[in-house]
Amino acid sequence: MEDKNNLTMKFNLDKEKEKEAKDIIIEVYEALEEKGYNPINQFIGYILSGDPTYITNYNNARSIIRKIERDELLEELLRTYLEKNCSKETN
Repeated sequence: MEDKNNLTMKFNLDKEKEKEAKDIIIEVYEALEEKGYNPINQFIGYILSGDPTYITNYNNARSIIRKIERDELLEELLRTYLEKNCSKETN
């Protein structure tokens, strides 16, 4: 019998969710920037705490970011970073 703790879990975001996550990140980023916030700090605060008050209500950004789960948001940010900064494809 195989120990489940030794297995690697696989997380996969489908292409439609991936596009939605990208659009949400851009839209929320722009709203945060327009209001004078540091978008990176605000995203980190939101991802780590789950507290939506890290995201401004301006342009409905707070409601928009809650359309996707934080793990999906984090996956999209990490995937995009790795694709841009690593020589190998990370799919």
